Amino acid sequence: MEMSLVQLRVIGCGDAFGSGGRLNTCFYINAGVCRFLMDCGATSLPALKQHGVRIDDIDAILISHFHGDHYGGIPFLLLDAAIHNRTKKLQIISPPGGKERIDSLLDLLYPGTPVLEKLDVQFLEYTADKVLNTAHFSVLAFPVIHSEKALPHGLRVEILGKVIAYSGDTSWTEALLPLSGEADLFICECNFFSTQVKGHMNYLELEKRLPEFSCKRMLLTHFDIEMLDRLGELKLGYLTDGMDLQI
Repeated sequence: MEMSLVQLRVIGCGDAFGSGGRLNTCFYINAGVCRFLMDCGATSLPALKQHGVRIDDIDAILISHFHGDHYGGIPFLLLDAAIHNRTKKLQIISPPGGKERIDSLLDLLYPGTPVLEKLDVQFLEYTADKVLNTAHFSVLAFPVIHSEKALPHGLRVEILGKVIAYSGDTSWTEALLPLSGEADLFICECNFFSTQVKGHMNYLELEKRLPEFSCKRMLLTHFDIEMLDRLGELKLGYLTDGMDLQI
């Protein structure tokens, strides 16, 4: 791989219910100088291992919102890192309150087991419309429309001059336009085909809005059975588990 290329592997792109056997959301981005996850759903640890991704190679985890199919895999990943004596720093970047929530999950799932105490974990919090810079990439978060208590955001990540935009879970919001503006890749959730549910996108509504987007490439994700049954009707590309993309 040329170091100027950014590679993205789809570790999982399913919904919360594993519709069609798809795994929970987790995208692995390898830019050579840095490797990170965008979301880390409950199925992520075994899926990462199936794809030969070394947990020790992951430098950071970005969380779009606090739902289990998007961050529920983090306690298991941290436990694995602690058991295998990871020494490298791991950044976890989330909406406000990430450390407290992950602490609570670890206490529920593995009470009495030292995990964070054995690791060098740096918790960072993003706030809407303010760029968060790390050593190798920047993150700009946009509030979106989903379960409010999960603090939902879309994420715009810039690394090596490339922009990856990700909607997180959301129904239609005008924020998706600046979030994805001129992005090299925009990953957009589209849970339903025609069903209208607050907090999730439906394809027919998104299709009407396509002329408003300026991103270079848009791919859909987070499908339920309704979408999986109608893939032949889609005018946009979509993710599948295990897909590799060059950005």
